[in-house]
Amino acid sequence: MKDSGRLEALRLAGLTAAADPGMDRFARLVTRVLRVPVSLVSLLEADRQVFPGMVGLSGAWAARRETPLSHSFCQHVVADGKPLILSDTRSSPRTCDSLAIPDLQVVAYAGMPLTDADGHVLGSLCAIDHEPREWTADELRDLEDLTAACSMELRLRIASELIQRDRDHAGLLLRAAIELAHARDLTDLTRRLRHLFQGPAEPTFVGLLLADGGKLWRVIDPEDVRPVESAIDHLEWDASFPSALAMREQRAVFVRDRPTLLRGFGPEAVAGYDSLGLESVMCVPLPDRRGVLTWCWSRPHVLAPTEEAVLTTVAGYVSQAVERTRFVANRLSTAEQLQAAMLTELPDVPGLDMAALYLPAADQDMVGGDWYDAYPLPTVPPETRTALMVSIGDVIGHDVQAATVMGQIRSMLRQASLDDPAHSPSAALDAIDRAIGTLPLGLGATAVHARLDLDDGRWWLTWSNAGHPPPLLHTPEGGVLSLGDHDLLLLGTSEDDLPRHDHTRDLPPGSVLLLYTDGLVERRDADIDIGTARTTAVLARHRDKPLPLLLEALSEGLADIPQRDDVAVLAVRVTRTELYRSTSS
Repeated sequence: MKDSGRLEALRLAGLTAAADPGMDRFARLVTRVLRVPVSLVSLLEADRQVFPGMVGLSGAWAARRETPLSHSFCQHVVADGKPLILSDTRSSPRTCDSLAIPDLQVVAYAGMPLTDADGHVLGSLCAIDHEPREWTADELRDLEDLTAACSMELRLRIASELIQRDRDHAGLLLRAAIELAHARDLTDLTRRLRHLFQGPAEPTFVGLLLADGGKLWRVIDPEDVRPVESAIDHLEWDASFPSALAMREQRAVFVRDRPTLLRGFGPEAVAGYDSLGLESVMCVPLPDRRGVLTWCWSRPHVLAPTEEAVLTTVAGYVSQAVERTRFVANRLSTAEQLQAAMLTELPDVPGLDMAALYLPAADQDMVGGDWYDAYPLPTVPPETRTALMVSIGDVIGHDVQAATVMGQIRSMLRQASLDDPAHSPSAALDAIDRAIGTLPLGLGATAVHARLDLDDGRWWLTWSNAGHPPPLLHTPEGGVLSLGDHDLLLLGTSEDDLPRHDHTRDLPPGSVLLLYTDGLVERRDADIDIGTARTTAVLARHRDKPLPLLLEALSEGLADIPQRDDVAVLAVRVTRTELYRSTSS
């Protein structure tokens, strides 16, 4: 009666302890044709019988439409696989002690087996009388005919459910192909896997184990850690677990129920599955021996005809996703190390506070060519003025090549600034124009290059802009200003008759200078002016906060929106006047 194939057929039929119009119709036909007071379509589950079709019961039993097995004659029909015909149940040794006799007044009983297409007996269509009764041959033939029709109805329902399951499997494959292709890393891959499977056959647990160093290591989602994952984070290949067997023999391993698990695997495996309340598991090895994918159910599970093929296909998708995420992780790690090595450690300059922010593009598998830079200029006696060069820039492209070109341009810009006696920002940019025109460095770049000078206790800003978003400057007297004076040219496209220019203005105490790349203000669905206005408003609102908090406010929400571009920001604040004077004296 606990045969998993029979119970799966019952589940597919979709009938339980609730009225079903079709099944009630068969019960009414039995009462009319056989002239009995009670008729039931009784289906036998693992620990009860339910009546989706019922006529003649009353009271609590009619309301519940179910009884425990202590009240079941149907269980004998299922166990024997043949009709049970009794003229008086009280005189039969097999049934005389049944509680159905006093509680349900089942005295005469005729039950025929209801079967599915595979021959499983799901229950019975039965006629019941409250008095002893000799069933005639014609009555039994009529009951047999009605049972055949009822069985056909059950088979049609099961077949319809299987067709729907096949459609669901096709939809699952489509979702898997899309979802798994977008996994950012192995944890995200596991999380997406667990959200793929829905519906009546949804697994209780989906696990991914990857092969490394002769062991299978679990990929654990920190947001959904199961007890067994904490206790057993890896398996040896020779472990007595279904997943280890699948890995060793490179074949799918299916454990139908707990007795099968007990017979085939070790006590540690049984304890692990018991701790999760699992009874059934399907383990599919990933292609190229990358690992094993597991599906687990909390009840005995029966594989549908197409299910194993679907799960094997999903395992193939997972293997491709594992390879891709590992490849991207390795490349991203290399690129991030390269980018980190190229980003400047900000100098400590009395009279100035500085902070910087760099965010790689969210929808790229590489860092790009955005950069910032800040370095003090050397003083040559008798010159004692403090001077600082600052830059922000963006090389066209979003890959390691762009990051490499960025490093070259940044280094050349430093050298050009140091070689120029006047330390002119525009002269340095002109030098980069000539270099890009000579060297094969790619399509070009944009940049703002600036010098900050402390002169007689007051800071001055001199800058030149090569086609880059204009810096923003907040001053205590004037609010936020856009330093829009610039040359509308990319680095690498300068012409002799279009020289670059320096622009100068003073920076009162409390001023905040903001240099940024276009990733801060550009959005896919909004004009750049809207992004610039937002940045201006944030600068005005948070101007007095410590610079790290200002940068945090500027970047708020960027992680939630897929970014096409990197973001680099450099913020500089002019501090107290007293400090300037002490520095220049």
